[in-house]
Amino acid sequence: MARGSTSGGAPRGRRYELSDEGFERLAPLLPKQHRGGRWNDHRTTLNGIFWVLNSGAPWRDMPERYGRWQSVYHRFRRWTRDGLFERMLHHLHVQLDEDGRIDWSVFDVDGSNIRAHAAAAGAGKRGEIEPADHALGRSRGGFGTKLHLVTDGRGVPLGALATAGKAHESKSFETLLDTIRIRRRRRPNAVAGDKGYSYGRIRAWLRRRRIQAVIPTRSDQPTLPLDKDQYRRRNVVERCIGWLKHCRRIATRFEKLARHFLAMITLAMIQRCLRILDPSNRT
Repeated sequence: MARGSTSGGAPRGRRYELSDEGFERLAPLLPKQHRGGRWNDHRTTLNGIFWVLNSGAPWRDMPERYGRWQSVYHRFRRWTRDGLFERMLHHLHVQLDEDGRIDWSVFDVDGSNIRAHAAAAGAGKRGEIEPADHALGRSRGGFGTKLHLVTDGRGVPLGALATAGKAHESKSFETLLDTIRIRRRRRPNAVAGDKGYSYGRIRAWLRRRRIQAVIPTRSDQPTLPLDKDQYRRRNVVERCIGWLKHCRRIATRFEKLARHFLAMITLAMIQRCLRILDPSNRT
């Protein structure tokens, strides 16, 4: 067998790249392609970004087949600023919903601490959309970021937030639910979360929207009814967080800016949605 090949003949290391079907789903949202010069085509650039996301390697270590790393990184920053990745994720959510693959019976929420690499520290204030703490802080798990995630009942990632590591999940509950951008006139029948979400404020927020709270009460609270079958199924959000952390740029935070780290989380969610829509997709 030739070096750099797998038994199936595909070049080794290309598993992070978009399939034809995956790229076709995203292509309508991409900006108009420039012509001439050394301008990378958008598919090559996206593949380079996905390579960094999955490998966790520094941008400057990007393989030459993706073009100059500076150009790919520059486009990643511009697309992050322009909200392109959020539009891509919304586009895929619409397709999933139209195919009946979004489970509206229950949404599941959870949070997870992510350790930050030393390279993530030291950023200055960068504009109004960047939080002053860059979503970095110390917690029992060390210096890092808290990833907040909401999925549907099948584990499809629907929305995410990044806050400082010391932030409690409950404080970001309403904001997390508001990150969901599909079919705003429709609501889930229930929202499931662990005891960390058992606060009167959260239960009242859900009650006003006629959404059932599938949240166990804490030991210091009066016992409330709990749909135990529905609650047992909330492990789909935990599994989804575990899957997102297979992307090494998510398992450890390297980005100095919160918006760049959240862009990486969004890209991992895009990758997950593409695999649900097209199981052959290699990203």
